[in-house]
Amino acid sequence: MSKIAVVYWSGTGNTEAMANAVFEGAKSKAEASLFTAGEFSADKMDEFDAVLFGCPAMGAEELEDGEMAPLFEACKAKLSGKKAGLFGSYGWGDGEWMRNWEADCKAAGSVMPAGFVICNEAPDAEAIEACKALGAALA
Repeated sequence: MSKIAVVYWSGTGNTEAMANAVFEGAKSKAEASLFTAGEFSADKMDEFDAVLFGCPAMGAEELEDGEMAPLFEACKAKLSGKKAGLFGSYGWGDGEWMRNWEADCKAAGSVMPAGFVICNEAPDAEAIEACKALGAALA
């Protein structure tokens, strides 16, 4: 059975709600673990077959820079050949931060079996289902 890590940062709870749905989808098909960005480290990457990162858009459509951006930079070196997925919410803009993040993952050599999931503000039922499907797709 594959092992999946769901790692997220959330300021308002919207991305946390998405992370819980991604985790639910992942654990339906694999052994899954849920971590906040502060609980995860690049050292743990080797323990998992796949990793899903979640972060809302911050500032000028960028990753949260206190915990998530430094964590992702540290994990990037271990993404080559690893299955990865991305999710997050936004309050403005058009999702540029997520397209950039996806390009960054692909440039690092990660395998992305499913497209990212984004939603405006709090996830609705459709976004929750998309998050569950994303988690299951990485199993």
